Amino acid sequence: GAGMGMTAPVSITAFPAEDGSFQQKVKVSLRIPSQFQDNPPSPSDESIKIEERQGMTIYSTQFGGYAKEVDYVNYAAKLRSALGSEAAYRKDFYLCNGYDPPMKPYGRRNEVWFVKE
Repeated sequence: GAGMGMTAPVSITAFPAEDGSFQQKVKVSLRIPSQFQDNPPSPSDESIKIEERQGMTIYSTQFGGYAKEVDYVNYAAKLRSALGSEAAYRKDFYLCNGYDPPMKPYGRRNEVWFVKE
């Protein structure tokens, strides 16, 4: 029953298929606001889990606009190409992040993150 408001970024964990598209399973993560970090409210829906994300080092690229799956897939491919074969990062998933509310038409920020191994 506690309202926490929307936080940024909204982070989607994408599990790429062989062709680079998203598999059917994705994981959406929202940051719990600072005032709730020590004692977050318990979810009333059992499909919602509270997890602690450990610190990580990432490779990232940023782009604007209203991001769709195809945009994240394309920017992930560009980041993969820019990193080449020398960089060690997780290949089984990557993170797609949006920072803006749907009502913001200009100056939108989106990012693709690869987690460094």
